[in-house]
Amino acid sequence: MADENLPSRRTQQVAEFLRKIQSTPRARLIFALDATQSRQPTWDTACRLQAEMFQEAGRSGALEIQMVYYRGLSECSHSRWTTNARDLADMMTRIMCRSGETQIGKVLRHVRTEHTQQPVSAVVFVGDAMEENPGTLCDATTGLPPVFLFQEGDDPRVAEVFKELARLTKGAYERFDPGAARKLADLLRAAAAFATGGVAALADLRTDSARKLLRQIKG
Repeated sequence: MADENLPSRRTQQVAEFLRKIQSTPRARLIFALDATQSRQPTWDTACRLQAEMFQEAGRSGALEIQMVYYRGLSECSHSRWTTNARDLADMMTRIMCRSGETQIGKVLRHVRTEHTQQPVSAVVFVGDAMEENPGTLCDATTGLPPVFLFQEGDDPRVAEVFKELARLTKGAYERFDPGAARKLADLLRAAAAFATGGVAALADLRTDSARKLLRQIKG
């Protein structure tokens, strides 16, 4: 005889599964960019490449991304959190870079606010300059999630500070040459893998960029 309770049991199982999925927190990644004038060529590249972070995240788990950028004399803005790559790409294409000084300190303070409200899994920062007090920036990293700093160009002073910020947050640093779209794409994919699956997901990626970041994270 058929079990008359089977439909209700299935309904309960489905409801339990949905509750489990809905209660599982998504990984959250803040994607921060220097949008001052010198970054215009790389900004255009980042508009094309950021979708790869979502694609990589889809292989290892759900990911929410918030974009933060600064430009001009004092503008530092952020998007809403989204799981839709198209939404983020559309917003990025509407932003034009403007001359101004770096505002990395504002980015770090914003990360702290978001991380306090709900944990942030990782932060990606892409920039080519650093015009702030290094000590102040280092102090601002206290309690932050891992920060991945990707430097465009080879300014040694920028590299020194970015490496220290990465070390203090147990993140990682890597540089790329202007126009090196493939390397930047690999770095962004690696950061997304870490955000969604931690060290294990980063190790599974098995790209040169992932291995470099992994060595730094492991210390």
